[in-house]
Parts: sequence; structure tokens; C-alpha cells
Amino acid sequence: MDNIKTDGEIEIMRENALLVSRTLAEVAKYIEPGVSTRKLDEVAEKYIRDHNAEPGFLGYKGFPNTLCISLNNVVVHGIPSDYILREGDIVSVDCGTKMKGFYGDSAYTFAVGRVSPEAEKLMKETKESLYKGIEQAVEGNRMGNLSYAIQSHVEQFGFSVVREMVGHAIGRKMHERPDVPNYGRKGRGPYLRSGMVICIEPMINLGKKEIFQERDGWTVKTADGSLSAHYELTVAVGKDKADVLSTFEFVENVLNKKS
Repeated sequence: MDNIKTDGEIEIMRENALLVSRTLAEVAKYIEPGVSTRKLDEVAEKYIRDHNAEPGFLGYKGFPNTLCISLNNVVVHGIPSDYILREGDIVSVDCGTKMKGFYGDSAYTFAVGRVSPEAEKLMKETKESLYKGIEQAVEGNRMGNLSYAIQSHVEQFGFSVVREMVGHAIGRKMHERPDVPNYGRKGRGPYLRSGMVICIEPMINLGKKEIFQERDGWTVKTADGSLSAHYELTVAVGKDKADVLSTFEFVENVLNKKS
């Protein structure tokens, strides 16, 4: 259940996590009005393979692509297509790698050109809630403490937390136990132990929390058509503080140069 990793395994997972982070930064260079989501997927696959790794999502349970690309009211698991990005879209890009027997996984929600103030606020506070959760990824805490930190942060702004989709532990499999919910109560859930590696990934809706899945078996959308944002980092639970294996630094360096 605890999936404790050795120091050596965590370092291999850090390599994966940093490659995912750099792949998202490479994708970030191409995110602008007029670019298809399929193009973003091709950029990511080439970058991952050029760095001696495999796309972690491609073929996973039958998923057809390297990236999950989720636009506007799509929460997660959107399939890349011929859709052309438009000014004002928000787009979650979720990426995974497999290298040396372990997986990496991270996601970032991008603004396409100028977006609405509501979209900007949703993205800002969803990302902030991720960092609030990471602060709780310390040995001896309960999972509920982490979950509550995310939930309580976003709900103060009137946003809602998706219940059905959660974060997860990661290692030799993409999804391992325990689950990492984005809602919960302090003092509940499994104890966090040093060496656990988890993906914390708040999925937060501008409107109501309800979702549904499209007939393609993958695409998950908000039931009320409202915007949804999604950010994810891979974190090793530490004795005194979390060890964040992936990073948004590379992405944000690219975005700062573009702005």
C-alpha cells in the first residue's frame, strides 16, 4: 500500500520527472492561436524519444496518444486532434514518460493568448492549491491533511473540486496505491511515509463539481460546461518537507520569454 521507494529509485524517478517537465516546456513553445493539439502531441513524442525514453501514456490502457490535451470544459484525458487553438482557450497538457523501468507524470494548464479574468483566477488558484497540498506531503501527516489543504484553498474562491478523478502514487506503474484525493478531512486517510512517491494533481472546476465521460471512453468534461484547470507535480514524501521531483520552472521560463 505504501509503495516506499529506495533513494536510488527516487533518483531514477527524478530523471523521469525532469524529462516530463522539460517536455512540457518544449510543448509550451508551440502553444498559441492557430496551432493544432495534434501538433503539440507530435512535438512531445519526438522530444521524449529523442531523450531515450518512451511516452508513458501512449498505448496505456489503449490511450492513443503521447499527451492528454484537455481544452476549456474538458477536465482530463482529452485526445489530441485537428482542433486549432484559439485566443482565450485554456488547455491542460498532461504528459508521462517511461525510462529505466519507472514512470514520470506532470500536467500544466496554459492560457492561449489572452484569457478571461475568471479563467486566469481559476488557473492561478488551482496551481496555488497544488503547492498547498505539497506542503502537507511530510512523513506522519495523513492523506486527508493534504487533500483538505487543496479543497479548502479553492473552495474559498467559489470553485469546486472534482471527486471522481484523483491523484495517485507512481513508480514502476503509472498508477499505484494509495490514491491522492483533492478533497478530504484532516486526520483521515493513510499515513504518509518518507519515500512514498505521489502525483498530486488538483482538478478544479469554475462551476459545479459534477463531470461526465464522452463516448470515446476517455474525455472527461464538466457537466455544466464550465472551465476546468489541472496542474500536477510528482513529489517524494520527506521527513521534514516534500521533495518535489518535477518542476514548473522550465515551463514558466518559456512562458516568461513569450510574454
